[in-house]
Amino acid sequence: MPDSLASLRAQSMYDLKGRVAIVTGAGTGIGLMIAKGLAANGAKVYVAGRRAELLQKLVDSVPKEEGQLIALPMDITQKESILAAKRLIQENDGKLHILVNNAGQVGPTSLWLGNPDAPERANAETLGNALFNEDLQGWGDLYAVNVYPVFFMTTAFLGLLDKGSKDDPRWTSNVVNITSMSGVIKLAQDHFCYNSAKGAVTHLSKILSTELHLKKVPVRVNAVAPGVYASEMTYTTITRDLVDAVGKGIQPVPLARDGTDVEIAGTVVYLASRAGAYTSGQHIVVDGGYCDLNPAVI
Repeated sequence: MPDSLASLRAQSMYDLKGRVAIVTGAGTGIGLMIAKGLAANGAKVYVAGRRAELLQKLVDSVPKEEGQLIALPMDITQKESILAAKRLIQENDGKLHILVNNAGQVGPTSLWLGNPDAPERANAETLGNALFNEDLQGWGDLYAVNVYPVFFMTTAFLGLLDKGSKDDPRWTSNVVNITSMSGVIKLAQDHFCYNSAKGAVTHLSKILSTELHLKKVPVRVNAVAPGVYASEMTYTTITRDLVDAVGKGIQPVPLARDGTDVEIAGTVVYLASRAGAYTSGQHIVVDGGYCDLNPAVI
C-alpha cells in the first residue's frame, strides 16, 4: 500500500505510542474508560484519583502487553497535590502530551423537582424556599471539585504540555475537559448545581483555548460532553429502562441505551491523536441524541 494510504489507516491515525497522558478521576466510570482507551492505543497513562488502593488494583488488573497504566494518587482540589503530580511526571518523562480533566461529583440535589405532586411545587413561594434550602456549602464544595481543578490542573501542567508539543510539528498537546450534556441542556435534572458547574467548565474550556492561542502557546483545549454512561454517579450497569430515568429529559434518549466505553474513549482518542490535531476549542457532545430532542444550548 502506498505511504499516502498507509498513513490513513486507523492504526496510524490514532496511534498514541510515545505519548504521555494523565486522566483524573480515572479509578472508575468514564475516567477509567478513557484511560484504558488511551493506553490501548499506545499512550503511557497516569491514572489519577484519591483512592490509592483502587488505582493500584486497577493497574495490576491490566496486562502490561495491553497497555501502560500507572497509579497516581492525588487530590485535584489541593494545589500541593497537583504540584507533586507535576514533579513526578517532570522527573519520569520531562513532558506531557494529553491531560484529561475528568474528575467530578454530583453535589446538592432537589429530587422532588420532577414530581408535579411534590409539596415543594405547590406555588412560587414553596418552590423558591425549597430551592433556597439547598446546601450553600455543598455548592461551593461541588465547584471546588468540578470546576476549579480544570483551571489549576491545566495551568500547572502547561509547561510540560508545551514541551510535549515539540515532539511533532504536525501535532500539539491537548487538554480534554470532560463536561456533560447536563452542562448544555436547559433542564436542571434535579441538580441545578451540577448542571451549572458543567456549563462553567464548558465555557472555561473555550476561554482557555482562545487565550492559549492568543498567547502563542501550542496547546489545544477541547471538551467532551458525555450523555448517560454507566458510572458511580449513575449506575454501574444501566438497563434500557434506566437510561431515561437517569437523563430526566422531556423526551427520551433517541438511541434508547447508554453510551459505551468505545464511544467515549474513541472520542478522546480522536482528539488526542493525529486525527484530531486540527481540532481546537470544540465541545463535542456524545449523548445518543439526547440534546437533539431536549432544550439545549449547543
